[in-house]
Amino acid sequence: MWNEDDRAPKKSNYAIGSDLEPHSVEALKGFAEELRGEIERIEAAIRRKGSDRKAAESFFRK
Repeated sequence: MWNEDDRAPKKSNYAIGSDLEPHSVEALKGFAEELRGEIERIEAAIRRKGSDRKAAESFFRK
């Protein structure tokens, strides 16, 4: 049976700037991978917004 909770992104217990000592090596690797994915998502948004802005500037210069 399909469960809507299965689609929701899983949230880790990691908070930026928090103490890393209590976490296992595997948990830290998982946090790092989540952060890499989030960085990629943010950079993609920056590229989209940059191209949108360039298109708007080009349109209004005509």
